[in-house]
Amino acid sequence: MKRYLLLIALTSILSCASSLAAADLPNILWITSEDNGPELGCYGDKYADSPNIDSIAAKGMKYKRAWSNAPVCAPARTTIISGIYPPALGAEHMRSQTVLPKGMHMFPHYLHAAGYYCTNNSKEDYNLAKDALVWNESNGKAHWRHRKEGQPFFAVFNFTTSHESQLRKRPHTPVHDPAGVRVPAYHPDTPEVRRDWAQYYDKITEMDKQVGKVLAQLKEDGLEEDTIIFYYGDHGSGMPRSKRWPYDSGLHVPMIVHVPEKFKHLAPKEYEVGGTSERLVSFVDLAPTVLSLAGIEPKEWMQGHAFMGQYETKPPKYMFGFRGRMDERYDMVRSATDGRFIYIRNYMPHKIYGQHIDYMFQTPTTQVWKKMYDAGELNEAQSHFWEEKPAEELYDLENDPDEVNNLADDPRYAEQKKGLSQAVYQWQSVIRDIGFMPEDEIHAHSKDSSPYEIGHSGRDYPIGQVMGVAILASKRDPKLLPSLTTQLSSRESTIRYWAALAILMQKETAVEQARPQLRAALNDDSPSVRCIAAEALGCYGNEEDVKLALETLGQLADPTQNGVYVSMLALNSIDAMDKKAKPLAGVLAKLPDGAKMAPPRTGGYVPRLLKDLTKELGK
Repeated sequence: MKRYLLLIALTSILSCASSLAAADLPNILWITSEDNGPELGCYGDKYADSPNIDSIAAKGMKYKRAWSNAPVCAPARTTIISGIYPPALGAEHMRSQTVLPKGMHMFPHYLHAAGYYCTNNSKEDYNLAKDALVWNESNGKAHWRHRKEGQPFFAVFNFTTSHESQLRKRPHTPVHDPAGVRVPAYHPDTPEVRRDWAQYYDKITEMDKQVGKVLAQLKEDGLEEDTIIFYYGDHGSGMPRSKRWPYDSGLHVPMIVHVPEKFKHLAPKEYEVGGTSERLVSFVDLAPTVLSLAGIEPKEWMQGHAFMGQYETKPPKYMFGFRGRMDERYDMVRSATDGRFIYIRNYMPHKIYGQHIDYMFQTPTTQVWKKMYDAGELNEAQSHFWEEKPAEELYDLENDPDEVNNLADDPRYAEQKKGLSQAVYQWQSVIRDIGFMPEDEIHAHSKDSSPYEIGHSGRDYPIGQVMGVAILASKRDPKLLPSLTTQLSSRESTIRYWAALAILMQKETAVEQARPQLRAALNDDSPSVRCIAAEALGCYGNEEDVKLALETLGQLADPTQNGVYVSMLALNSIDAMDKKAKPLAGVLAKLPDGAKMAPPRTGGYVPRLLKDLTKELGK
């Protein structure tokens, strides 16, 4: 009987302790919206109409400079859910699918152990496979109201109203007057552009009403004083040269937090009601921050910095951004900011900014912008998007918020350029940026482990050597060509890949000098190396070179034989050859699109490329 009574007493004590612990934990509410930057009233935009979001800022605090790290949804959301930069995960490419190493989990997994009920309503779009328990609910009906009584919650409500697809949806009756739009310096001032921007603001107002409904539900349930609220957008606006581009225009997002009085001890050190924080915060910081608010020490492998809660850290000096494959088009860009200046390194400067991405070209602004460029009707700032890129860019966000005056070659800003350039290099080295590897090889080399583990293996991935070759290649310096060409004989396929790119980026003269090595590379073990060597020969070689290139690329283009990643790379190379690829028109017309065999969420990319190519080559 004594043992029985002791057991009851112990159970009662544990139950009370558990209830007290739960009462001490804040509820955490995330309200998120898609494809919108800080074009809100609370950020000083007088054209915007966003009273509900503004109300969160009025009773909370907004961050002046917050970044999404990635300028497009899937890699941005991958950053959030993991607390790791996707270039370290092999997950930077749009809608790629990789895995976390064993023992590493998406951050809501750790909240469950603390007693949280975790819901997501409803978009996920992660470039990572889910393992273990992530969400108690993840669907259009997910809600904190489904938890047990008294259980703390972490709830996400995501609104798609402001998404890129909605700002071009017609018919639409404008609410915001297009005449009142501030057209950024990189866009032409046309009725189409003004209408798209005005509709974007209309959609923000619609989204703001949805935010208001969630806030009303929180109040209705009597949970306002028990809940820490976050509001943020998932990357810059859906307009071209914002979304998909790691400029500030593509990465700058609104980030607002409200901490009720009960949990002021968890608020950021600089927290002031109605205030503005100068601290640099980005999406990689969100996972460690939420764990910190829940009293959980952030995991050692997380790459962000907690900016609230028990484990708040010192502010970082820099934020970082990245761009990989965007839908069906390849590229590699990295960027950094100290809050005043933004530095951009273009590893593939031979590719124009405005590559033809089918989804982006559905927006009227994109169409009229490109049409005007082709007609020679744009000024210098408006023309850049349709031209090849410099290796480096530097912009003063205070004096040039539209980022059109590149200061990278201005000696007056050499110190800022050097500091930010070194920061990018160090960051890539520390996180073990695996984005230098061809996408096909990221997956091929990690079948028995994970891309993260491959990247962290000095033996399998000599990142110092790889980065050195890639940086030199992007300089497009003829003096460096002989030493870069010798790298085509490297034992590392990633180094051979960048050596081939180095020759491709220097065009006719380089191909003339490196013809024997490029022809030999058509037999390389790596299909990605073969592809880039063929593109160089096909675009800038002689008649025999073109013939060899077409034969190689025609073989690599079949996704059923080579996989979707090699196929996309080959089809992009064929596209770069323009009219020289015309002999492949018949082959491409009969080529299977491989959609049913493609990895999840990538089935539409090869069909888009084939459709565009067969149309162009058939003319």
